[in-house]
Amino acid sequence: MNLLAVRLRSEHWFKKFPEILEQEVYPPTVIVGLQRTGTTKLHRLLTADPDNRVLRSWEALNPAPFTRNGHSRDKRIRIARTSEKALRLMTPGFFAIHPVEHLAPEEDILLLDVSFLSTTPEATTHVPSYSSWLEEADQSYAYEYGSRLLRLLQWQEPGKRWILKSPHHLEFLPLIEKYYGNPHFIWTHRDPVECIPSFLSMVCHSRALFSDEVHARDVSKHWVAKTSYMLEKALSYRQNEAHQANFTDLMYEDLVGDAIGQLSKIYESYDGIPESLKHRFELAEANNPKGKYGIHNYKLADFGLSREDLKEKNESYYKLYHSLHGKKQAV
Repeated sequence: MNLLAVRLRSEHWFKKFPEILEQEVYPPTVIVGLQRTGTTKLHRLLTADPDNRVLRSWEALNPAPFTRNGHSRDKRIRIARTSEKALRLMTPGFFAIHPVEHLAPEEDILLLDVSFLSTTPEATTHVPSYSSWLEEADQSYAYEYGSRLLRLLQWQEPGKRWILKSPHHLEFLPLIEKYYGNPHFIWTHRDPVECIPSFLSMVCHSRALFSDEVHARDVSKHWVAKTSYMLEKALSYRQNEAHQANFTDLMYEDLVGDAIGQLSKIYESYDGIPESLKHRFELAEANNPKGKYGIHNYKLADFGLSREDLKEKNESYYKLYHSLHGKKQAV
């Protein structure tokens, strides 16, 4: 019901102010990579740059204003704050895995939800028939409408460039290029043996909010196949020589161990990081330490998996992963 209301309000603003859709979408920097590879950490760090336009949690839930005045923003923030409190109450341990804070940046997959075409349902509920249908469905409409919502958001609060983030995009990089403009992809990398079990644990926690029973083996069967499929789609796009220059690769361990150094790689195309901005990044890093909301515990065996299973199912990705490690060691 809320998503339909968002669409109705959005259409109202598009009709009332046609100049919204006459804008170009800001040049997007898009953080991709599997879940649990440091995407959230990187997203929150980049939020510290005032030139970067990010999608905040309260905007993701309600990108369209209720009314065109300050009270509308207050109401949307209040709704998001209530949602955050409810999530903390229902599953306090979830914040140790993925903090959802109403003023913090959030994944733009929530803009695709407005078109009812996204992987959000299969991350929160057991819906195998929907998941199978979704893989065969044309996602163009969701990304085209997502670009409209981005223009609505930047009309409300301008910026210089979009910083977008969602592992969902791995499957749909050509649509990002088609509908969001000239993208630069930041692909975060981590050994699937480490990141996939962490994500499976996250899905189990998410599903527990909406289901009476959650079976770890069902989650494992579905998402191990799904993540492998997502990686194959991304690798296929990246193999095109014309696309390779549009990627910056960051290793999870480097991002955790030297975040500022990794940000420097991203800002090479912006003539480096000014000292004043470096201080902002350092402050953001200090305010979001690892384990801020507790420790996330999980085991590979909880999901009926072995290291060999994940290595076999992600063989193509491991070739890229090992080649990046080789380049790093050579340097």
